[in-house]
Amino acid sequence: MQDERISPMRVLVVEDERKIALFVQRGLKECGFVVDVVYRGDDALEIIFDNHFDVVILDIMLPGRDGLSILRVLRQQSNPVPVLILTARGEIPARVEGLDLGADDYLAKPFSIDELAARVRALIRRKSGENLVRYRVQDLTLDVVTRLARRGDRRIDLTSREFSLLECLMRSPGRVFTRTQICQHVWEYHFDPETNLVDV
Repeated sequence: MQDERISPMRVLVVEDERKIALFVQRGLKECGFVVDVVYRGDDALEIIFDNHFDVVILDIMLPGRDGLSILRVLRQQSNPVPVLILTARGEIPARVEGLDLGADDYLAKPFSIDELAARVRALIRRKSGENLVRYRVQDLTLDVVTRLARRGDRRIDLTSREFSLLECLMRSPGRVFTRTQICQHVWEYHFDPETNLVDV
């Protein structure tokens, strides 16, 4: 295994409509992503440049700086983060403008969270290459893009949390994790230190 990253795939959602932003955040978290949300265009660039994101989901119509100007600055400064434009402006000229400015994909509202998650996985796959998102320990394999686990030829069905736990362990085979470390990696710090969650 060549990938020793500890952080899960991280997505930034730049969306001013809070209901949509929270819907996307909840849906992508259920798919195993770590999701941050920012509601104003003025804040987005600073957050993107100060953090590592695997994908940015960007609305066009934002308070302050609009999505297309954010995209323009990212590409002018050679920031390679994959950007998926998610907007109500679904007409062809708007799509062409976004793609010409350097967007990697475009999805119009209304949308399916399943399609959005699939597009995010495709962008990560395109950026990273399959070899960086698949773990193998003996005959056990784990693909973090397709979210599939296999023991030999047999598929193993896992819940989102079970998948995250297995991914955490497979990144560092043979390493011993404390309960706190597992909670940090799998539950993203949102846990009660006295909980028996890990034991269960």
